[in-house]
Amino acid sequence: MKSRVISAVIMIAIVLVCMPFAVTRVLFFAVAGGLCAYEFSKNVEKLDARCTLWVMFVYLAAQALLAYFHVGLLSYTVCFIFCLYLALFSGVLHKKVAGRGALYTLAGLTYPCVLFGLLMVISVSDIWWQTLLMAAASTWVCDSFALFGGVRFGKHKLAPTVSPNKTWEGTVSGALSSIVTGVLCWLIYRFTSPIPLWLCVVTALLASSMGQIGDLAESLLKRMIGVKDFSNLIPGHGGVFDRADSLLFSIPTAYLCFILAGV
Repeated sequence: MKSRVISAVIMIAIVLVCMPFAVTRVLFFAVAGGLCAYEFSKNVEKLDARCTLWVMFVYLAAQALLAYFHVGLLSYTVCFIFCLYLALFSGVLHKKVAGRGALYTLAGLTYPCVLFGLLMVISVSDIWWQTLLMAAASTWVCDSFALFGGVRFGKHKLAPTVSPNKTWEGTVSGALSSIVTGVLCWLIYRFTSPIPLWLCVVTALLASSMGQIGDLAESLLKRMIGVKDFSNLIPGHGGVFDRADSLLFSIPTAYLCFILAGV
């Protein structure tokens, strides 16, 4: 427990230091994406396959530059397609990578790298802090109440083959708690950039729900590989991928809700 608390404090401090400036926000998500790509690659080796890790690094570095300089959608598309070609070509060039490795490289390029690329774009948008606050708060509150609801009321398994401890009761408890988070965020937004109450509540509900799906998606990967955590990089918390799984789904969801509502 002590190591878990210390790690949490350090992570919060790093986030607070990185968030004030656009360049540090982009670098933060680029580095986090690189660490997740590394964890993904190392775990894939347990399946007797080898990813081309440098292709994922190239994609994240290119996305960081494109996001920081606010280039158009076409450039992001070209970047992804180019790295897709590199991933497939690496299987032709390197015998240790071969076909399976190339496919796993494509998988890693898509998840988590593309999602981190999207987070970089969101981090330099006009509503970056509103999006990150809503997504992070609703996700973390949802996780806490989902755990409490599952322990207290849980009887019906949500996805026993993927995450045996998750229950429908816990999931509903977490989703309902996010409504309160939406109200709290609405109160905060009122001091700077007012956002309608209904939109805050709906966004919190959708973001937290997608966060739970993100958690299950990563659990599916870990179940396939046969590991409990992607790494032990963060004492008491597992790996970076283990901490980012929910946010990779909830942040884009919150951003999309705000954009569609015209915020």
